Amino acid sequence: MKSALLRAGTGMLAAAALAVAMAPPASAAAFDIVYDCQADTPLGAENLTLNQAVDATAPATVAPGGALDVVVDPGPNQVPAEAAGYDVKEVHTFALKVPVPSNATLTGVDLTGGSGLGPTPPAWSEDGGIVTVTFAGPIAGGATFELPTVTAHLTAGTSGTVDSTLYGSSYDDAGLTFTAVVSTFLGDISAPTACFPNPNPVLTSTTIG
Repeated sequence: MKSALLRAGTGMLAAAALAVAMAPPASAAAFDIVYDCQADTPLGAENLTLNQAVDATAPATVAPGGALDVVVDPGPNQVPAEAAGYDVKEVHTFALKVPVPSNATLTGVDLTGGSGLGPTPPAWSEDGGIVTVTFAGPIAGGATFELPTVTAHLTAGTSGTVDSTLYGSSYDDAGLTFTAVVSTFLGDISAPTACFPNPNPVLTSTTIG
C-alpha cells in the first residue's frame, strides 16, 4: 500500500543522487533510473521498483588536472494523496549516496533552487569517497515539490575517463533510503525503505586528455 508514496519519495532522492554524481555541461542525456527497493512494514517486507527521469550533462573531454562542473536538473514531482485506499501522511528522512568518480577529486557540491521541500534545505557531506545527500522533509501527501539543481565540482586526474554512477548494490548496501508514513485504521504506519539502482548505469563519461 506504500508503493505510490515510496515512488514519490524515491523520485526525489533519485534525482538528487544523479545530480551529485555528475559533471558540467557540454553534452546532455536523459536517463530513466530504476531503483530496486524494499520497504520494512509491520506486515512484512514489500518489494517495489521505482523510476526517476533525470536530465544529466557533462563535458565530453577535460584536460588533465582540469575542472569539471557536473549539472543535474530534476523535474517537478508530486507525493500521492493516497495509496491503496489509505491516506498518505508524508515522506521524510531521505539519504542518497553517490560515489566520487574514479580519476577525479571532489572539490564541492552546489544545491540551488527547488521548492516545496519543507523547512530544512537539502545538505550534503562526503566521507571515504562517498557523497551523501540528506533531505529531512517532511513532504505531505498530495503536495508538489521540485528538487534543487545539483552541481558537482570535480578536478580531473592525469589520464583515463571520469565516469559517474550511483551508489548501492543491495538492500543492505543501499544507495537510497527514506521513510514513508501512511495513515490507516490502525494508526500511522512508518515504512523505512532501502533502495539500490538496478541496473546501475554510467551517467556521464568524460575523457581526460
